[in-house]
Amino acid sequence: MATIDKFNSKLTALLNNLSPTAQRELARKIGQNLAQSQRNRITAQQNPDGTPFAPRKPQKNLRKKKGRIKRKAMFAKLKTARFLKVKTNGNQVSIGFVGNAAHIAKVHQFGLSSEVRTGLNVRYAQRELLGFSQQDLQMIEDLIIEQIAIN
Repeated sequence: MATIDKFNSKLTALLNNLSPTAQRELARKIGQNLAQSQRNRITAQQNPDGTPFAPRKPQKNLRKKKGRIKRKAMFAKLKTARFLKVKTNGNQVSIGFVGNAAHIAKVHQFGLSSEVRTGLNVRYAQRELLGFSQQDLQMIEDLIIEQIAIN
């Protein structure tokens, strides 16, 4: 978080010189690019620092399980635009999950435990779904510089 604070203070003065319309346009671009970056990372099953997600726990009796066997990549639906939302206003961009997906994402983001069936709590490994990588910070800085150059 200290990295974000240092990054934020560095560019605040530059952003104040933009018109409100330019600020909204910039916020929209940053939000769209960050959301796409998060989706790409979730598809690659990586944390923001580049480490792979913790693998699923081995399941017992997979042959007996009816329906889809959960061996595929995690969070396939969670990364879609239906659940991963981008909200912007003049000077803010927020990216997050909505609905029940927000609870699932929170449990995995922080490595919490959750009730899967009545009375059965399962502790999940920490898998950071949302976060800033160095490439994200560089992309934000590039978009800001590009927007300032236009105006």
